[in-house]
Amino acid sequence: MNRELPTTGPIGTRLPTGVKDFLPVKAAKLEHLQTTLRGVFARWGFRPVIPASLEDLAVLELGLGGDLREKTFRFDDRQSGRLVAFPPDITPQVARIAATRLHDLPLPYRLCYSGRVLRHAEQRLGKEREIWQAGVELIGLESPEADAEMIAMAVEGLLAVGAREFTIDIGQVAVLRGILDNLPLPPAAAMELRAAIATKDATSLQRLLDAHPVPDRQREEVLTLPRLFGGFDALDRAAAVVGNDVSKRALDNLHRVLEVLGVYGLDEYLTIDLGELRGFDYHTGVIFQGFLTGFGRAVCAGGRYDGLTARYGFPAPATGFSFNLFNLLFALDRTLDGRADDSIDILLFCPAADKAPAQRLATALRSQGYSVARDIIARDREASLDYARRMHFRTLLIMNETNDGLTLLHLADGRETSLSLDAVLSGECRL
Repeated sequence: MNRELPTTGPIGTRLPTGVKDFLPVKAAKLEHLQTTLRGVFARWGFRPVIPASLEDLAVLELGLGGDLREKTFRFDDRQSGRLVAFPPDITPQVARIAATRLHDLPLPYRLCYSGRVLRHAEQRLGKEREIWQAGVELIGLESPEADAEMIAMAVEGLLAVGAREFTIDIGQVAVLRGILDNLPLPPAAAMELRAAIATKDATSLQRLLDAHPVPDRQREEVLTLPRLFGGFDALDRAAAVVGNDVSKRALDNLHRVLEVLGVYGLDEYLTIDLGELRGFDYHTGVIFQGFLTGFGRAVCAGGRYDGLTARYGFPAPATGFSFNLFNLLFALDRTLDGRADDSIDILLFCPAADKAPAQRLATALRSQGYSVARDIIARDREASLDYARRMHFRTLLIMNETNDGLTLLHLADGRETSLSLDAVLSGECRL
């Protein structure tokens, strides 16, 4: 079927809402972020997996919470007749792989990944449909040390990509679960209560509790939640109020996680938020998010999710987290200017009619590890120099008219150096 091109808007600039193209400079920064974080993951002993880009919807939904199910792109597969989907998150895919493909191997599994996911998003909220995730999943360990390892890796990753002013906000959903699960509230009021906790709206919490017969002890626990954030003293304030065993055990667990993080020397980066409701129906223990100063969206997030692999037939404790590379790019754009190099080493200019010597020289330089492009278009030296500057080449290497001598022009400062062709070909002369 022939399809007409769009009749409004510049052709080639129109994209579906919520997705972006990334041109060479930004693309180089994203590649730098991915490569740097992959190095961090490898240093902690994590091995890569590459999940499929399409999933059977029924299988994928086993690992998705209600929120992500609503955001999943799905369509009919003409070959199978079944519904398939673009994954909205990679963690359920890794859980499936661990449960169905790796279960014969000894635990724990340390797995890492990077890839793009798609989600339906509310455009009026400025959210993107496409997210580039880079993360890790640690499957088979339920110790506080495993949770601390995730947070320590997040800190190391942020430092590695150049972030300096940031915080890791840590919560524990079991503290909340112990407080909220047994409240004598009808479903609608319980949902309204959660929304008020999420926004730390103490006035709405008071109004809701006044409208229902909630015991004084539980009332006090709920009303304290909006104030349980900040420094480590938030744990002491929580311990003085909570009376249920679930929350007490969760606070003890969080204390032990923080002790390990203290050994790593990371206290300066950590804050506490025991009223954080993110992933309440999905996570089972410690949760965390990373925020850069001056940037309002989380650049990484994760936590414990002990029930996920069991949905694929392989019960195992698990924790993990992922970086949002697009958010990292937007938050660190200027910082990455000096870190992500999108330049090419050499543009090779040959004015002589015989191009074979230039082609052989380009091949030799590539074998020595340089990135080299030959300026194939017929133009003069000044035009090639202008092209090299505009396209981010580091140097212009000029062959003379007889192809037996070279001039190296450094674009950064204009320095020119005469070179021997034989010395460059042999590798004796480094450019």
